[in-house]
This record gives sequence, C-alpha cells and structure tokens, in this order.
Amino acid sequence: MLSKYIFPGDRIELQAVSRVKKDDEEKKVYTSRVYDVLSDDRLEIIMPMEKTKLILLPIDGEYDVCFYTSLGLYQCFTRIIDRYKSNNVYVLVLELTSNLRKHQRRNYFRYSCVLDMKMRELKREEVQAVEANQVSLVPGLPLRRSIIVDISGGGIRFIADHEYEEGSLVYCTYKLASNDFGKDYEVVGKILSAKPVANRPGEFEHRVQYVNLDNDTREEIIKFIFEEERKLRRNRSK
Repeated sequence: MLSKYIFPGDRIELQAVSRVKKDDEEKKVYTSRVYDVLSDDRLEIIMPMEKTKLILLPIDGEYDVCFYTSLGLYQCFTRIIDRYKSNNVYVLVLELTSNLRKHQRRNYFRYSCVLDMKMRELKREEVQAVEANQVSLVPGLPLRRSIIVDISGGGIRFIADHEYEEGSLVYCTYKLASNDFGKDYEVVGKILSAKPVANRPGEFEHRVQYVNLDNDTREEIIKFIFEEERKLRRNRSK
C-alpha cells in the first residue's frame, strides 16, 4: 500500500508524538524527503537538518508524519527503527505504526512563486452575497494589479501598491499554468493581514484566506503546487 502513494523525493514533515516530545519540542516540525520505500510498512527518509547540522532523532522515537505527494496529503504515525549512512546520505528508517490515510488539514504547504494577479475589493452587496454562500459578483468593475509571491490550497500572499483593510473581502483572478495544465481562476478571499514591505516604500504585503472555495478548485490548486515542486526537484537533480 505504501508504495502506491509514497515515492522517493516526496516532501515530508515529522512532529514528535506526546510520548517522546519534550517541552521545547512541543511544536517542533522537522522537514525532510523520502529516500526510498522499503516495503508496505517501512521507508527510508533523509535525516533532517537545521542549517548544516544533522538532527539525530532518537531510535524508537514516535512521530506523526505528513507526506506531500502528487496524489495529495497523507498522514500516519511512525517509529524510528534504524539510522545509518547509505551512498553518502544519512537516512532514518521509519516503521508505520498506523494505517496511511488521506490527510485534510487547515495548514497547507505554501509554494513560493511570482504570479500576476488582478483584484478589487468587494462591494457591500457582493459581501452580503458571499456571506450567504452565494456567488453574485458585479462584472466589469476596474481591477488593480498585484503580484502573488506564494500560494497554497488555503490562500495566497501578495504584494500590491495599495493597502487593503484587514478583514475585507476581495475578488482575485489569476492564471495557473504548467506543462499539461492551464486555467484562469476567480476566487474570493479575506484579507488576514496587511503590512508595508521593508525598504520598498508604497508597497504592501497581504495574506489572504480563500472564502467559500469549492473542493474541486482547491484540489486543482494543490495539484498545481505539487507538480511545480516535482518539476523543481527534477531540474535540481539534473
């Protein structure tokens, strides 16, 4: 089962479960990559690092692991059963202690990018429609240009020459395109934060959370992010 969903190179996050984590590990999340899948319940991962220092996670330590794959997010609990050096790579061997399951969570992996976006703040009647879970946007209104600097299945971060008020709702339109995929997206989002960009007068950084985004659209955005991540990994390996 493991080899059907998890592949070498997939990004992972590990967090100690309560039986092994100390106070200073309460929220510590380690990032790494899958090195190899050994069987249906064992895999090798590259030993996590902080800057240039290897993190020697303990043998028998138990960890909650999230896998970022081309098929979506998966989660399971694991136990470290070995660690060694293989082909000049330091690896950990993980044994699954629970079934692998599709993982739905609010914190999505954010993909750094530079994408053109056009947007505007919603009118009062549009806000009322959104709050009633309806789609009723006024067409043809002028849009401002901005630049998306990272994107996830939960929202976007963008830079604009106009500061939007925190809590306001905005209409955003942008295009996502890869080798075999291209589509224009129109989404509504809520401004979570807005702040001036350091050393760039007149520019403002905003964080936006999608509002009433349907599951199919969210999955398409996540798929795009995973495809772009895989493309970057392939280019680095070359």
